[in-house]
Amino acid sequence: MAVSLATKPDAAKPRRGRRKTAKVGTGAVSARLPWRTRLRRDKSLILMTVPAVVLLLVFNYAPLFGLITAFQYYDPLVGVLHSSWAGIDQFQMLFQDPMFWESMRNTLYLSLVQLVLFFPIPILLALLLNTVIKERLRNFIQSVVYLPHFFSWVLTITIFQQMIGGAGILNQFLRQHDVGTWDFMTNPHTFALLITSQAVWKEAGWGIIVFLATLAAIDNNLYEASAADGAGRWRRMWHITLPGLRGVIVLMLVLVLRLGNALSVGFEQFLIQRNAVGHSTADVLDTFSFYYGLATNNYSYGAAAGLFKSVISLLMILGANKLAHVFGEDGLYRK
Repeated sequence: MAVSLATKPDAAKPRRGRRKTAKVGTGAVSARLPWRTRLRRDKSLILMTVPAVVLLLVFNYAPLFGLITAFQYYDPLVGVLHSSWAGIDQFQMLFQDPMFWESMRNTLYLSLVQLVLFFPIPILLALLLNTVIKERLRNFIQSVVYLPHFFSWVLTITIFQQMIGGAGILNQFLRQHDVGTWDFMTNPHTFALLITSQAVWKEAGWGIIVFLATLAAIDNNLYEASAADGAGRWRRMWHITLPGLRGVIVLMLVLVLRLGNALSVGFEQFLIQRNAVGHSTADVLDTFSFYYGLATNNYSYGAAAGLFKSVISLLMILGANKLAHVFGEDGLYRK
């Protein structure tokens, strides 16, 4: 005779020694292991991450203590603890400084130009490389386009100077044919295009790594099934490839990382070329903090400008992440 569980309360209890399970949807997952067990299991992985964690703490988190100087009249001779308190005086002077707002305007404009012109190039390069059938040829092309990432900005700008500068190869060719000259490196009207082309040449190849990994994760059965149904190359790209890349595009470029770093367009690149085109064109928030803060020994003023940029960038990242959730993507974290 069948006996219901209601008449045998012990039957519903798990037996001692069995691993408990928790239902998730239609399946079941094992209960979380004790932290000591997980520590022994992942000891090697944890040791591998220790150097990166130490570097992060030393160079990213420890310097946050210096943000207090933005609210002081900081004097390096007496240190942070003994410098006089300024409150928000540094920020009041900052917001009344027309040079600051000029740097802010340059930062937003140059960031917008780079977003529009730089954004599609890594995706297009990834799509083109993904169509190369021969693996050796594909690996060679990847190595070539990756290489400029490891060049310093000094070397990158020097190469551009030798190519399109006043005494560069292009102007020498134009002089030989009596066409005239055009020094791109010192023209403030084309400065936005110049720095974008430099960034594309240097970083576009490195930026395709994530997209190539995403393309490799797309199921080939989808392409075979669509080809069997008569879909051409462009229809397969539109209906399979681009939807497969959408999540990464939203995360890496459009919504989160590019928008969150909109105020960090670069430092070395602009610092090197600032004198060539003038401060009114090349000054961004990073160079403003350097020239009008550190270079003039006005450390509190530079710290106030840097703190303002960091707070606005944080708000933009959070807003971009919220926008990513609206589009149905995970963003930086899941809801």
